[in-house]
Amino acid sequence: MIDVSPRERERFNKLIASITQNDNLMTLGHLLEWAANRYGDKIALICRDEQITYNHLFARACMFSELLREKGIKSGDSVLVWMENSIEFYIAYFGVLQVGAVVAPLNVYLTERELDHIIKDAHAQLIVTSESFLERLDKAHADISVLLKEHVINLDQPVTLNSCKIVDKDPDALTLLLYTSGTTGLPKGVMISSSNALINAMQGIARQEFKKCRVLCVLPLFHSFAQNACIWIPLLYGCSVIVVPKVDRRLILEGLKKKPDIFLGVPALYGLMCLMKTAPISGVELFICGGDALPDKIRSAFSLIYNRKICNGYGLTETSPLLSVDLDDMTEPTSCVGTPCTDVQVQIRDAQGNVLPHGKIGQLWVKGPNVMLGYHNSPEATDKVLKDGWFDTGDLAYINVRNKIVITGREKDLIIHKGFNIYPQEIENVLLSHADVVRAAVVGKPDAAGEVPIAILQVRAENPKLIPELKKRCREQLAPYKMPKEFIMVRKDPPLTATGKINKKQLKKQLFGDE
Repeated sequence: MIDVSPRERERFNKLIASITQNDNLMTLGHLLEWAANRYGDKIALICRDEQITYNHLFARACMFSELLREKGIKSGDSVLVWMENSIEFYIAYFGVLQVGAVVAPLNVYLTERELDHIIKDAHAQLIVTSESFLERLDKAHADISVLLKEHVINLDQPVTLNSCKIVDKDPDALTLLLYTSGTTGLPKGVMISSSNALINAMQGIARQEFKKCRVLCVLPLFHSFAQNACIWIPLLYGCSVIVVPKVDRRLILEGLKKKPDIFLGVPALYGLMCLMKTAPISGVELFICGGDALPDKIRSAFSLIYNRKICNGYGLTETSPLLSVDLDDMTEPTSCVGTPCTDVQVQIRDAQGNVLPHGKIGQLWVKGPNVMLGYHNSPEATDKVLKDGWFDTGDLAYINVRNKIVITGREKDLIIHKGFNIYPQEIENVLLSHADVVRAAVVGKPDAAGEVPIAILQVRAENPKLIPELKKRCREQLAPYKMPKEFIMVRKDPPLTATGKINKKQLKKQLFGDE
């Protein structure tokens, strides 16, 4: 095991002790009550012109729990929460948890087909949503009760709560169903327990000590990164969360004026910040990026424009999600994602399962208390990635001389040409170094010799010199066998996931008809 510093270990142990009573870890259903008892009248959430204290947030969640009970929701039932970032999202989220039900926050960009699949897969008894999503819901599946947020969550309504009944659950029981983006098919439900979630939150807090804590939440709250960093950690630490309803320049600027200390984002969001150029970020102490590979171009541009460093993190929904983060002052390649968090074990294995030494590229396997319970209703899919407590991340990586994880790409994206391994991320970084390239994706095209790399480029404007210039850069920085054999330029957005990643499966299907 690559161990953490003694100081980080000590912090982690103290944090775990703070949420453990009689050898039992607290559950997510009790988290808001725990926070309200400690932080009471402190502001918990700020969303545009509204704000709510910890006490008020807890009372609202308790009132919502009672409405759920009136609807017949009981412990173990599944309730979907389908709404954009808002104070109401938090009320619904904790209201569901407090009755002992399983909460499944849904991607706001779901298609009717994906939504129909999730409703059936989760065996959902109820969906908490807003009017704006009703039309899509009707098209997807009519046979489900719907609880409109406008009808049950009214922040102006007086609080009449006298007591709150919170259901006790096993900390290791299924508590969250987090559906993946479905880039490899229909979304899979990742089963997360309270222990998974709270231990992972403690792993994050132990890595970084906060002097102040005012978090800007632009990330969509249905995403595991946002739930860890904008729900679980803030409540444990007594932070105030500035909730931005959606990724919109005006709303982001509005949120930044509320003086956050911590900014969390995916690479696409940091790219937008670079385009904005004059965002008021002087009070932000920490910028953390996750959710996708951080291109050199975005990190360099952010550093030049704002004179600030983006810290690079790594994780997956299946690991609750945090595995590692690099907070060191030294500049590392963007593929470097830091050392593993407390109690996270890592191994680099070859295709036969043999453990490789440091410096060798192979499949990244991890083990720890934050690893999921499995995939919902998918024992075969679970067995493919979980073996003896070890989880196959699907990423290719190596461990460098400083015991940091360096990601070289997704295993499924690896291009093999005449026996040589080609890592698309390396080529994409070269292509993105050109000012005219907005996005780049390198995919493998079937060929007699296996596959050949093809570059798809989203460009700012027509430039007849662009491809010759890119070929020159590739020749200077890449081995000949890594040179893209075709350059396809587009002006409109390629297919994207909810967090701004290029959906390579969909892109290949469009280009080559791949299933």
